[in-house]
Amino acid sequence: MADDSARWGFETRAIHAGQQPDPRTGSVIVPIYATSTFVQDGVGGVRDGGYEYSRTSNPTRTALEEALAALEGGRHALAFASGMAAADVALRTMTRPGDHVILGDDAYGGTFRLLDKVMPLWGVEHTSTSLSDVDAVRRAIRPNTKVIWCESPTNPLLGIADIAALSEVAKLAGARLVVDNTFATPYLQSPLGLGADVVLHSTTKYLGGHSDVVGGALVTALPELYQRTKFLQNAVGAVPGPFDCWLALRGIKTLALRMRAHCHNAMRLALFLAERPEVVEVRYPGLPADPGHELAARQMRGFGGMVSFRPAGGVSAARLVVERTRVFTLAESLGGIESLIELPGVMTHASVSGTEAEVPDDLVRLSVGVEHPDDLVADLRQALEGLFRE
Repeated sequence: MADDSARWGFETRAIHAGQQPDPRTGSVIVPIYATSTFVQDGVGGVRDGGYEYSRTSNPTRTALEEALAALEGGRHALAFASGMAAADVALRTMTRPGDHVILGDDAYGGTFRLLDKVMPLWGVEHTSTSLSDVDAVRRAIRPNTKVIWCESPTNPLLGIADIAALSEVAKLAGARLVVDNTFATPYLQSPLGLGADVVLHSTTKYLGGHSDVVGGALVTALPELYQRTKFLQNAVGAVPGPFDCWLALRGIKTLALRMRAHCHNAMRLALFLAERPEVVEVRYPGLPADPGHELAARQMRGFGGMVSFRPAGGVSAARLVVERTRVFTLAESLGGIESLIELPGVMTHASVSGTEAEVPDDLVRLSVGVEHPDDLVADLRQALEGLFRE
């Protein structure tokens, strides 16, 4: 990161940090270095940047990593082929057989699956608890606890955890605090500044922002942890290709603009849903009645683009709603410019069915896009009104 970029505003960093014009051609946009290997001037004579093989490092990936570090206020970032690849490397870096991890009881299904089905084969166990209850987290601490894994807001119930308080709990226990910042993005929340040790992203989501790339990232301010994580990144090899990195960089440039629209539209829809007789519960931290509202207002700079709700009539009504929308697309994933709708219990979170992290089967999750809000409201209105006509 350039020395003066630390003083830049978020929008300026998103466009310029790590993305200097190409010194050879003057290209304003970072080139896609579609190469697997790099010439050496004699044995071991690598050129500027130290590039030798693209699994280890690639100039396009370097640009993405520098941009991510600048946006999160970290010193180091590492890009991965997916958010789950980043999660796997993070856990393998910070735990060993016999260690223990604390996970929120409302966590992304893929993270739960990794800790519940994969990591136990390596001798790592976990406990699920409510991260919004700091005392419950303290009670879950064991002598072998090495990681507290936090999402805030959570996926899909949009719970809010006190990151600064969890950081204190982790420090006292000699554990690391990892915060999945995918839902909030660095535009709305800065976990490292609140005491987190590592920030994780699925860059597939808001950072990429266009539903056309899969990727992940880890960001930290701790040099020693970065070096150990980078070793595994190279050894395991779950790295993104240069075109994937370029797409993520392209998305990051407009992150601030998009997040303002996502937040505006999500608030509009949350207020609309809260007044509908067909809806029995709305989850959105921007609503004053939401249990996480006050905390979110303190540690976030906006409330995000995700809304969850439960329609009257149970799971059959929820299925009708998601099948009736015309502007909202029935699909998994989130964070793109287009609005998506899904039933997490049987889609993104099917892997937690029957566990302590099970999602209500009538929960509808909205990834609110950047379309005109009037059209989004009208779409949900016609889908909900259809419930009374059935």
